[in-house]
Amino acid sequence: QLVESGGGLVQPGGSLTLSCRISRFSFDIYNIGWFRQAPGKEREGVSCITLSGGRTNYVDSVKGRFFMSRDRTRNTISLQMNSLKPEDTASYYCGAVGVSCTFSGPIATRNTYWGQGTQVTVSS
Repeated sequence: QLVESGGGLVQPGGSLTLSCRISRFSFDIYNIGWFRQAPGKEREGVSCITLSGGRTNYVDSVKGRFFMSRDRTRNTISLQMNSLKPEDTASYYCGAVGVSCTFSGPIATRNTYWGQGTQVTVSS
């Protein structure tokens, strides 16, 4: 299972840290990705971490602002989001299994498992 937390309402320019607690999946077997979906828009891959060396990749729109990390001792994946913009407003999901971690960010497949999501709203 994957359980996201940490979403909320933040002003533009602010920061939030999302967490995804993972059980039944191992960091060393699967790539893990963060995705988001805004109302009326398709799901977008945001960031991912590779199963092998822990390399992280990001979609261009968040590069330099978002940072993904993992904590094996807590089975948790985190997404530090800085300099948030209104266009970052979306429901954020972590996904595991069947995630391709490309240089342009994660790509999910129909085999990907999802958490329930956490809402991030950036507004003044």
